[in-house]
Amino acid sequence: MSGELLLALLAGVLGAMLGSFLNVCILRWPAEQSVVSPRSRCPGCGQLIAWYDNIPIVSWLLLRGRCRRCGTGISIQYPLVELGTALIWGFLAWRFGPSAETLSGAVFGTILLGIAMTDAREYIIPDEFSLGGLVVGIALSFLGGFAAVLQALAGAATGFLLLWGLGVAGSKLAKKEAMGGGDIKMMAMVGAFVGWKGVFLTVFLGAVTGTLVFGPLSLMGKEKLVPFGIFLAIGAAITWLAGPEIIAWYRMFVLQA
Repeated sequence: MSGELLLALLAGVLGAMLGSFLNVCILRWPAEQSVVSPRSRCPGCGQLIAWYDNIPIVSWLLLRGRCRRCGTGISIQYPLVELGTALIWGFLAWRFGPSAETLSGAVFGTILLGIAMTDAREYIIPDEFSLGGLVVGIALSFLGGFAAVLQALAGAATGFLLLWGLGVAGSKLAKKEAMGGGDIKMMAMVGAFVGWKGVFLTVFLGAVTGTLVFGPLSLMGKEKLVPFGIFLAIGAAITWLAGPEIIAWYRMFVLQA
């Protein structure tokens, strides 16, 4: 087995373990509950979940998605989130190797997954993800030197101010709140990871994906609350992975057309 593949597998295992904890955060932070205690229990019978029934992905598959004691169904969210974080960590370790870029990207991807899942479930983005992620993003920028720190700070400020400005303008035009505070704080966090240029691309990509999904529903007269954090998370992930290439393509083929 090659060193690159072994690293990716080990990173994937670590990612799955972090995904198990991320599930706890997704469920408890919106309810303002501790993620440290109490231990996880079956939602049906209240039985404490033993360690061997809490192995990421594997336990859910072996138990066929049910509690060992009472047979209550356990949401497929658990293995999907664990698989998602495993793929994030494994893929980035394979692509970038043992580097600060891998660590930063994997942490960022994990936070984005947590935000997307929480916003989809509860229509809320907990401060632990946004403001906590902002602190983590700035801290990780120190691994890249002084210039990277400045870029992270500029990105955070740009993300906050851009979404705040769009929210104010949208609220005046629509005569109702157009942008949640969670989205604004989220973009400050995103800016710390992708820089100020990446902020604009993230918002653009988020708006495009959101329009593609919810635009048809609006045309059919089906008004629905839009969890914009999901689409900002998608835009942020694309920006982190391919932002410079997208911006370079735009400058070459669009601005010079």
